[in-house]
Amino acid sequence: MLEALRADEQLAGWLGGMESAGGPPARAVLPEADELPETLLDLAVPHEDVNGLVALRDRLWEDEEARRLLDRCVDALVRDMGKPGGTPEFPVLPDGLGELGRCFFVYVYVAALPYAREYHRGRGIPDEVSRRTLADLGRHLAVHRRARGGRGLLVPGWNGLHFRGELYQLGRLQFQRAVLGERMGGAVARAGARAGGGAGRVVGPGDPCLNLHITDYRGPLSPEACDRSLDLAREFFARHFPEERYETAVCHSWLLDPQLRRYLPADSNIVRFQDRFHPADGYGQDPDDSTPVGFVFGDRDLAVDRLPRRTTVERAVGDHLRSGGHWYGGHGWFSL
Repeated sequence: MLEALRADEQLAGWLGGMESAGGPPARAVLPEADELPETLLDLAVPHEDVNGLVALRDRLWEDEEARRLLDRCVDALVRDMGKPGGTPEFPVLPDGLGELGRCFFVYVYVAALPYAREYHRGRGIPDEVSRRTLADLGRHLAVHRRARGGRGLLVPGWNGLHFRGELYQLGRLQFQRAVLGERMGGAVARAGARAGGGAGRVVGPGDPCLNLHITDYRGPLSPEACDRSLDLAREFFARHFPEERYETAVCHSWLLDPQLRRYLPADSNIVRFQDRFHPADGYGQDPDDSTPVGFVFGDRDLAVDRLPRRTTVERAVGDHLRSGGHWYGGHGWFSL
């Protein structure tokens, strides 16, 4: 396994960083094969993926190099547990590694599960919030299957946010503990200065913020569902992270591209979601057509001329591209 990684220049650099990390790595322990299904089902892993992951488990465990890499990846994941911005990079592994390569990071998250649960318990996080947050691993396996027709993770590192205590599922939305960067923080600070600073404090770069994420398979993005999520978030972070003062919510998403208003009715869920945000300036305008195609149609590599037109959003995304237009990531904020 490691030989295949060293043969790729970029992956060799990543592997070298993993192997050179200081100190002995955290020990990665996987449930035994007959215990693994219950753990996978607790993480909402789709039923059709369970048997294959159980079969792969022993193959990984018997590979000394793979186990050594597993230790290093788990160590990188749980080191500085809970610290925003500390999630390690987990790259897509070479196709030559087959299903073990596509699923390797599933086992990293399974091995990190006891550390994540311990951190949650230490923060007093309710079991149902912990369960729903970590179950996003199963959702991402479903996303991969929809796009590629088999087991795996399209973006292996994304679930690191969940297993490190940086991100929480609270109702319809996910909330990531983060800090305002220069561009977003500058936009928030300028707005605060124009408003006179309120009680004398102007939020700006370096201050805590909650980064909102919108997931698939969670039902409509209705205003009522978003309001409930925001109410849950205000209470959750004040209770479980009282030392962190969250006054600003931010979002970086194609759903905030203002061009969507040309295609969607004013009372649509997406437009009403956009209405919550103040646009943040200072961001580049590089087109990003594949992201909306991936989220709306399940596969970002689909040919534009083959995109279905079954729903209003499908017609909006596809028709805009077919007319020669491009989609862009939007960036916005609002006060909590």
